[in-house]
Amino acid sequence: MREYKHLLLANKAWAAERLEENADYFTRQIVGQQPEFLWIGCSDSRVAPDQLTNTEPGGMFIHRNIANLVDPGDQNLMSVVQFAVEVLKVGHIIVCGHYACGGIQAALEGGVDGHVHDWLAIARNVVDNHRDELDALPEDQRANRLVELNVHDQLVQLARTDVVQKAFAAGQPLELHGWVYDLRDGLLKPLMEIDANTPLEAVTKPEKVLV
Repeated sequence: MREYKHLLLANKAWAAERLEENADYFTRQIVGQQPEFLWIGCSDSRVAPDQLTNTEPGGMFIHRNIANLVDPGDQNLMSVVQFAVEVLKVGHIIVCGHYACGGIQAALEGGVDGHVHDWLAIARNVVDNHRDELDALPEDQRANRLVELNVHDQLVQLARTDVVQKAFAAGQPLELHGWVYDLRDGLLKPLMEIDANTPLEAVTKPEKVLV
């Protein structure tokens, strides 16, 4: 059987299971969504946020890109952030990286071109911003440490966007969280948090997680 047909068969089985558990399952989905979380994560196929957090449909608004980058000039990302904050009124935004990230590895070592190379310019800026610390580490630890530093820099970048600053100024309940997912044990590791009372200039780098 051609591979894509497995997806269609799996979908039918999934839909049948949901209806067997609850006859109103899909009727409730039509009513709308009220997610509490916006997840900004990596596109890596091994890191599916709803699965690894056991979140049901409707519980999490999701945006994914290579290396979980926050580019204020990316209209795709910023429209997601605006809709999540201003319309859905999410209370939490999570920027989640993951160890063994190919995009982060490429930002550190190069070897890519075209669109991927252009996209990773932000991640290469993270490398430049933390060059001294990265160079001081054993080579086999640099990529995973860069994953952590990238989450830090992207979360601070997110906090500075006009959408988030407007929400903070209005007193809207909103917290930003920086996490890392570990492929080796399936666990999420919280690194940092930012809210309306956090002075961004004082946000320290996350402690290095033993890897």
